[in-house]
Amino acid sequence: MRQTGPSCRICRREETKLFLKGERCLKAKCAIDRDRGIPGVHKKSRAKLSDYGVQLRAKQKIRKHYGLGERQFRKVFGTASQKKGITSFMLLVLLEMRLDNIVYRMGFAPSRAQARQMVTHGHIRVNGRRVNVPSFTLKAGDVIELKVAERSSALAVKNIEITENINKIPEWISFDKDAKKGQIVRLPEQGEIQPPADEQLVVELYSK
Repeated sequence: MRQTGPSCRICRREETKLFLKGERCLKAKCAIDRDRGIPGVHKKSRAKLSDYGVQLRAKQKIRKHYGLGERQFRKVFGTASQKKGITSFMLLVLLEMRLDNIVYRMGFAPSRAQARQMVTHGHIRVNGRRVNVPSFTLKAGDVIELKVAERSSALAVKNIEITENINKIPEWISFDKDAKKGQIVRLPEQGEIQPPADEQLVVELYSK
């Protein structure tokens, strides 16, 4: 099921900033900074959660942070569980290496939702070829750049200016602002990805 409804309401539901609206999340209008509380709840905090509830909320925060539906998120988890290494960390790596996330990380878009739209509309090339699948998984050495078109370039310039104050490009990505081109230098290492919740709780939830 696709994530729909007002983005700020989603952050209020999870009681944390998920940075779903780009620059707005850093302004005074942010619903979390204004302490508006949980939608439909007439007090500032919910009742104490069970262990299952804590695990579920952690999964929801991470899933919504990356903008994935439940079925899609579970599929990524299934792939992570089959890889060598710590499943919880491999889950984060796979989420980070999605094309829509990398487009967002490089600053081509102020939010993952807009990054996904840029990919589906054909504005992004990977290793010289157009890729319009947001879930496309990148690997070390891949080069991501804008399609050579006036519209694509104008859109990127505007977004890069907006996102410079929002996004800090990770060390595992190299980015040439003038050329509007980036490259995956290496895969992220443990400690370099900061999810909005404890990823190990997702493993515990899906292991039941």
